[in-house]
Amino acid sequence: MERPIAEKEIEERLAGLEGWSWESDKLVKTYRFQGFREAMGFLLRVSYEAEQRDHHPEIYNCYDRVTLSLNTHDAGGKVTAKDFDLARAIEAFA
Repeated sequence: MERPIAEKEIEERLAGLEGWSWESDKLVKTYRFQGFREAMGFLLRVSYEAEQRDHHPEIYNCYDRVTLSLNTHDAGGKVTAKDFDLARAIEAFA
C-alpha cells in the first residue's frame, strides 16, 4: 500500500509541477487545446502512461479542455508518490 504524503511535502513537490494544484486530496490540472481532436490525442497519451503505471486519473473532457485529477484509492484517496510520478510523466509530453 502506498503511503499518503503530508501536506507540506505535497506543497513542496507541487513547486516542480507548473499548473498543478492540490484540491480536495487530489492533484488537479486543466489543459486547454486547439480543439477536440487535439484534446483526445492528449487523452490517448495519458491513457498509455496511466496503464504503464497501473494508476489511472479521473478525467473530465469538454471539447478543448481536459481536467485530470490524481489520488491513490488504496491509500484512502490521498495523494502519494504514484500521483506525482504520473503527473511528471504527463508533463513530459503535455
